[in-house]
Amino acid sequence: MESAVLESKKSTIKSINPFDNSLNKEYEVMSKEEIDQRIGLADEAFKTWRRTPFAQRASLLHKVAGILRERKEDLGKLATQEMGKRLSESIAEVELSANIFDYYADNGEKFLADAPLETPIGKAFLSYEPLGVLLSVQPWNFPFYQITRSAAPNIMAGNTVVLKHASIVPQCAAIMEEIFLEAGAPKGVYQNLFLPGSQVEDIVSDERIKAVSLTGSEPAGASIASAAGKNIKKSTLELGGSDAFIVLNDANIDDAVKAAVYSRMWNAGQVCTSNKRIIVEESIADEFLEKVKAIFPTLKVGNPLEAETDVAPLSSEKAAQDVVKQIEKAVEEGAQLVFGGHRVDRPGAFVEPTLLTGIKKGNSAYSDEIFGPVFMFYVVKDENEAIELANDTSFGLGGSIFSSNEERAINVARQIDTGMVYINHLTGITPELPFGGTKKSGYGREQSPAGIYEFVNAKLIRVTSVDNPY
Repeated sequence: MESAVLESKKSTIKSINPFDNSLNKEYEVMSKEEIDQRIGLADEAFKTWRRTPFAQRASLLHKVAGILRERKEDLGKLATQEMGKRLSESIAEVELSANIFDYYADNGEKFLADAPLETPIGKAFLSYEPLGVLLSVQPWNFPFYQITRSAAPNIMAGNTVVLKHASIVPQCAAIMEEIFLEAGAPKGVYQNLFLPGSQVEDIVSDERIKAVSLTGSEPAGASIASAAGKNIKKSTLELGGSDAFIVLNDANIDDAVKAAVYSRMWNAGQVCTSNKRIIVEESIADEFLEKVKAIFPTLKVGNPLEAETDVAPLSSEKAAQDVVKQIEKAVEEGAQLVFGGHRVDRPGAFVEPTLLTGIKKGNSAYSDEIFGPVFMFYVVKDENEAIELANDTSFGLGGSIFSSNEERAINVARQIDTGMVYINHLTGITPELPFGGTKKSGYGREQSPAGIYEFVNAKLIRVTSVDNPY
């Protein structure tokens, strides 16, 4: 599920700084006995935590949020040194995570209040009750935010959580457990597991695990969904994306160009909802492309801790190698390399910002997700062709439409087969808006009220008089 599980000989997980490929820290993989103990502790904690008042749960989440804000610079630097993103992006991620914890602390009790149902006889309502221990399997690209998306709503709902984080961000995984304990979480409410991805299916089958949430690759999602289904357990999946960024001919071109370039370089292109395919109407395509080409030489690749850096290293040496192979394959299959396409001549997992055009159906880049700073430019005749191209993918996560005509943009948005569409904005992230996809991008929703209902039992309670038993 991730590239850097190095447990085979030394039984360790290594944190490597992708800026210079130096070793940050090394952790021992947990034994099966320790993992069993931790799951057992989570199961025992659930028996008490599920009955704690909402006010107590909310207090814990607010304290976690407070710690995140107080330490955002240090935590941001930690994330940057583990997976490479720009420091400003890392700090913003920590702040976003704090906001999500506060959101569910402020609103969780209201979301989970009994919901009355209309019925002609007696009365009925839904009681929202927690399921038990949730296994959360998360990726490295947003090491704090990904944890938060599953932990905040579920702990507020009364579930307990065990986390299997990506093995290239073990320090972020470990420190989040420390933060929960510092905030006063009872032991077992939130725990981290250091183990290789190969052991996750066994944990899914453990009867004490009641549900599983995964964000990751399509193969990982298929594996976990299969294991969950086999054991008749609820799961949610947020997998890859090949989001379309549609620019209609009435858009503000300068705004669209800036949004397209800088959002694609966000997190060095390692974002599931990044605009992987920029689709522009023919009548404005030349002007749009010329303005894009003018920006690319100005993008500074460098140290993610420095404010002037535009493009950071990728998460690992293997990630950089894989992206370059994808670029080379796309060019071999007929795509035009306009800018970049190579490793940067310096230590670290750097890839040049890359601009590809002329990508035709059948080219691997047309269908595969490229998780790196690769801007893929498409030209279409009109909005109907834009919609057709946008939907010609196995993914269905997010997407963007740029237009000065709101009614027209909304009409196009309704025809895009994804879980999210943003108009005149990149696919964004805020606590109150749902996040999730369709097709091979997965199923289920996180954030918003929807996120807290995924792993609760909506129990029907019906009341009638003995005189009307039916």
